Amino acid sequence: MMNDSDQYKTIKEQSPPVLFKDKGSKFFGYAFPVSNQDEVKHIIKNLKKEHHAARHWCYAYRLGVESLIYRVNDDGEPKNSAGQPIYGQIKSADLTNILIVVVRYFGGTKLGVGGLINAYKTAARESISSAKIITKTLKLSYSLRFNYDLMNTVMRELKASKISIIDQQMTDSCTFTIGIRKKDAPHVITKLKNIHGLEIRKIKLDP
Repeated sequence: MMNDSDQYKTIKEQSPPVLFKDKGSKFFGYAFPVSNQDEVKHIIKNLKKEHHAARHWCYAYRLGVESLIYRVNDDGEPKNSAGQPIYGQIKSADLTNILIVVVRYFGGTKLGVGGLINAYKTAARESISSAKIITKTLKLSYSLRFNYDLMNTVMRELKASKISIIDQQMTDSCTFTIGIRKKDAPHVITKLKNIHGLEIRKIKLDP
């Protein structure tokens, strides 16, 4: 992953489909941003409906940032001739939270393992090239609860640390939800803990 431990690269949105041809076979490549395996299953299901006459729907995906999950699928092609070449392009581009699917229509002529590896690798690489790659930053969400007499003190500290308020609720007391860049969180939280009467609770990690 990237050098900054709390940043990662992914794609902004589904890429336009690309087409690679070899000896009559057609390889349609797609790249999708995904955050879980259920999304992967849904996308594969839809592509099989869209390309119902195709022979193979090979894919690879990688999920997560601090703990990576990946899977490759040759979908009937010779072992390691499709899924691994696709995944190799994901690794080369240093991407995560991404699914690449290459749909093959058989053209009547066998390509051999070498030809298949080249075809799936090329379709995957072109899918990535046609996508918009973005850098995202991991943030930690915290809930801050305090009485109204601490409002100015809390706001002053948040402003000094350049922390934005995601949500706020004003009832008998004040509750703020804030997001802090992961690598800055220890320093910011230490300063906030110096405010007597401020309750701080960690909520989640936001990818």
